[in-house]
Amino acid sequence: MSVHNIQKRISIPDLRAMKGKSRIVMLTAYTKPMAQLIDAHCDVLLVGDSLGMVVYGLDSTLGVSLDTMIAHTQAVMRGSSHSCVLLDMPFGSYQESKEQAYRNCAKALAESGAQGLKLEGGAELVETVEFLVARGIPVMPHIGLMPQRINEMGGFKAQGREEDAVKKWTTIAKDFESAGAFGVLIEGTVEPVARAVAEAISVPLIGIGASPACDGQVLVTEDILGMFPDFTPKFAKRYAELGAEVSKAAEAYAAEVRSGEFPSMAHCFGVKK
Repeated sequence: MSVHNIQKRISIPDLRAMKGKSRIVMLTAYTKPMAQLIDAHCDVLLVGDSLGMVVYGLDSTLGVSLDTMIAHTQAVMRGSSHSCVLLDMPFGSYQESKEQAYRNCAKALAESGAQGLKLEGGAELVETVEFLVARGIPVMPHIGLMPQRINEMGGFKAQGREEDAVKKWTTIAKDFESAGAFGVLIEGTVEPVARAVAEAISVPLIGIGASPACDGQVLVTEDILGMFPDFTPKFAKRYAELGAEVSKAAEAYAAEVRSGEFPSMAHCFGVKK
């Protein structure tokens, strides 16, 4: 019997209850095949707007649409049955107002099948999170380095170096917790600040380029597999070099096609054995 047949999907309350009990394993997934391969090993699959860069070759995440996020999340849902699936709300889909955020977040949940949503923002987003949670939308705010604010931040730069960083980010995280967030994600933030945030809140803190003190970790799956050659963040550890293997396989295939070795009669229809 497969793992998919014996395990139920992890829920938002399950994730919240993992704080202080077990580390949360989160990876990105953008397609059904990838979701099928990693689902059994993860607690959370994040359909991140990073797919704009990883899948579509964009320079940033800013050009990703809500419909694109929904379509990829639908694919991930079809390829998973164990992990909790979170959808990353794209730039411009929730910042205008609480009402705009609700309309788009409700659409995202209803059409994608995801269990929860991730939204980037700081103190200005707290009221929106409270508004959404009160209306049945589970939210995980994303703080620290926020890729949707790359222009404002002047690039992908580590956060938390300001003099009052601990107070600033712990206050924001605690405000999100009070607003009803089931967890918080912190990215690209200096270790002591991320550690202080993890200790300050009673909901899970997921880190990416943050601290081992976080309650869980997330990375882009293509980074850990060596399948995104354009750029590898300092905080991403390579667990495989599949990109090189893909290239080798394509090289071998090309050589056999050019030589006439492939296809052989074994690969053809209507040929007697």
